[in-house]
Amino acid sequence: MKFSFLSARMLAVTLATLATLSLAACNNDDDAPAPQSITDIVLTNNDFTLLRAAVQRAGLADALRTGTLTVFAPNDAAFRAAGFADVAAINAAPVNTLTSILQYHVLGTRTPASAIPTADNTSVNTLGNVPLFITRNAAGVSVNGIRVITPDVDASNGVIHIIEQVLLPPAGNLVQVAQGNPNFSLLVAAVLRASQGTTNVAQVLSGPGPLTVFAPTDAAFQAAGFTNAAAINAADPAALTRILTYHVVPARVFSTNLAAGNVATAQGGNVTIGLNPVTVRGNGNGGTASNVTQANIVASNGVIHVIDRVLLP
Repeated sequence: MKFSFLSARMLAVTLATLATLSLAACNNDDDAPAPQSITDIVLTNNDFTLLRAAVQRAGLADALRTGTLTVFAPNDAAFRAAGFADVAAINAAPVNTLTSILQYHVLGTRTPASAIPTADNTSVNTLGNVPLFITRNAAGVSVNGIRVITPDVDASNGVIHIIEQVLLPPAGNLVQVAQGNPNFSLLVAAVLRASQGTTNVAQVLSGPGPLTVFAPTDAAFQAAGFTNAAAINAADPAALTRILTYHVVPARVFSTNLAAGNVATAQGGNVTIGLNPVTVRGNGNGGTASNVTQANIVASNGVIHVIDRVLLP
């Protein structure tokens, strides 16, 4: 077969065309925008208007442009659910409070979702020097029981995971958190009264833990016949201890760690967990379960889930 001048010319044109396309592709790659910093993403994403205001109010914009970081970023709906209705509410909050909250959302390393161990409650330290607990399971990734709804938003200095609630750092141990909540006045009274018996329940709940407490509200205690603090103080400390320790699980169990079925309590008996929605039922409650009305209140030595019925052994 002869190789003609025309064939040679066509080959030359083809090679020149391929070279031009390759050069154009390289130029397009060069022209691709570089990833934005974490701060730039927060400043330009319309789902982060309240996070943006909080970062600016706390003076952390420059800090989130540098280093290598992971940010669990609450969207606007998360901030509103936490009581920050708008930018004015953010700007009315104390700077120290916002700084503490925001630093609790930041890790000092780049941690994509794929690097998180498949396990419950892996402890990781935050920029606020307070640990978070990350779970990765078949349902996805959660932190302190709060789900990551959009993982792995890439940034030039790290990664963002968008979450559906604001993370609040612990306000003390389990007893201190209960004391700071006006809905737990009868629970606190019961703990103090029980501690007058042979078991110092307050000391146990203030210890290193970790513990999970299903915490009945004042209305739940009143429905169970403890109408006020006087009724609590008239009760037998041993009987109160038996009831209170039945509300305690000797482990840190966020809502995303729960499985349906029986769970052993510190009292020795089991409670029965239901899911979707989360419920918990005591053996003495018959067929009536208590509803978890607020989950994942973090304490330094465990977690509290608020319930609307006292659990009976």
